[in-house]
Amino acid sequence: MQTQLAHQMTLALSDDLMFSGVVAVLLIGGLAWFFGALISIVGSNLSGGMKLVWVAFAFVAPFLGCLLWFLIGRHDAQRRLGIG
Repeated sequence: MQTQLAHQMTLALSDDLMFSGVVAVLLIGGLAWFFGALISIVGSNLSGGMKLVWVAFAFVAPFLGCLLWFLIGRHDAQRRLGIG
């Protein structure tokens, strides 16, 4: 009975560690994506007003703002320069 309880406690601990690792990877990845979007926005050749709008949108809705920047905004900024 004690060995079974010890085994269950070990499994519970390993599940907790695995869950924590997955959460940590997602958090670090999300932060890297967010800061990558901010750097990309600030480094773009958009006007100051449009940069401010994109940065504000990225802060208000981090996932959606970054996603839309990489799908729409970055391409639009390159198109305005004649790059893309």
